[in-house]
Amino acid sequence: MRRNSKEVKIGNLKIGGNNPIAVQSMLNFPSYETEKNVNQALELKKAGCDILRVAIPDLNSVKLISAIKDKVDIPLVADIHFDYKLAIESVIAGADKIRINPGNIGSNDKIKAVAKACSARDVPIRIGVNSGSIEKHILGKYGYASPQAMCESALYNAKLLENLGFKDIVLSLKSSDVYSAVEAYKLAANKCRYPLHIGITEAGAEHIGIIKSSIGIGSLLLSGIGDTLRVSLTDDPIKEIKSGINILKALNLHNQGVTIVSCPTCGRTRINLIEIAKEVEKLLADTKCKLKIAIMGCVVNGPGEAKDADIGITGADGIGIIFKKGKIIRKVKEEELVKELVKEVNLMTTNKSIN
Repeated sequence: MRRNSKEVKIGNLKIGGNNPIAVQSMLNFPSYETEKNVNQALELKKAGCDILRVAIPDLNSVKLISAIKDKVDIPLVADIHFDYKLAIESVIAGADKIRINPGNIGSNDKIKAVAKACSARDVPIRIGVNSGSIEKHILGKYGYASPQAMCESALYNAKLLENLGFKDIVLSLKSSDVYSAVEAYKLAANKCRYPLHIGITEAGAEHIGIIKSSIGIGSLLLSGIGDTLRVSLTDDPIKEIKSGINILKALNLHNQGVTIVSCPTCGRTRINLIEIAKEVEKLLADTKCKLKIAIMGCVVNGPGEAKDADIGITGADGIGIIFKKGKIIRKVKEEELVKELVKEVNLMTTNKSIN
């Protein structure tokens, strides 16, 4: 059962409550390269990004906010560290959400000024705690950046805003250690109702980063924890979005696009299944309708094992078979199998759009 979190509005999107889990990423071009950042924002939206974050390291960077919002209509988060004035200027420029760590913003007066600016424009604040940003008095209490220390830091910072009458808060408690991050989120989930932005920070390059993120994010989602997520990769942000969506698809938590199931191949396989699966995945990557597609290697685990698939293919010795819900609809030549499958999928998605 999904955790009963508070609903928070970010621009034209709502997270928390019963709203879909939002996938987000962050622009990674230098902040002074406006055109490149805008183009990347457009590509991320096309890839399925629900929430977009941009670093605002200096006053000149604030102009990025209006430049991006002129072209992209998904919520934009301004990522702020140290200088509270940048948070205020970002709100004035039109940011839909501010990400800060109150611990490095400064005095209570500065935090109060940020909260006042956000409150006046209904802009929520994400308190982003990580294992390297815990307050000294909390770190001294626990001795190291333990899950308990991260949780206490997040709730301590949330309390600073609560005491100022500010309640539109989102929390994140990230660590590069999967176990620590998962435990910190579980502790916070039991102690508050604020929506949680989940992820494993500094997860690494594509291969290991996706593995670590899938374990951490997946285990939290299976526990009903998580209202928005980011797969943090040292790579193209487009891969973060695709990975995040795929994690949600694997848990039946995403309601768009195709889900492909395929067998791992064995000695019974008589068609070039590995290449076929790769080609189908590439050709149907942008399909918006929700469909389950099976790519199977033989009659043993073809229509029978994959009978719950909306459509599937299998074959042997040069012959390809197309089936729907376990029933064979026709046979084609193996070299035409992918083309005919895509044709059938296009017909199905057209009919779904009409209906």
